[in-house]
Amino acid sequence: MSEELNNEIKELMIKELAIEDITIDDIKDDEPILGDGLGLDSIDALELGVAIQKKYGIKLKGRSDEEIRTYFSSVNALADFIQKNR
Repeated sequence: MSEELNNEIKELMIKELAIEDITIDDIKDDEPILGDGLGLDSIDALELGVAIQKKYGIKLKGRSDEEIRTYFSSVNALADFIQKNR
């Protein structure tokens, strides 16, 4: 995993989701993004998905809900998905 990419994702999450009082250092790479952990909900995931599509040019449309939940399971999983689909 690229620490640089992980930090980009964390910064994108903080900016696009307007998460207050959290820095990139507060977000653990292997911590769940949705539900427990960071505590994002499905609306947050949708907004983050749109931001990722815009920033990295990756299409999420047409993928199953299960696939998307897997990609959004942690920063590490999201970074891996982005690296494989750039």
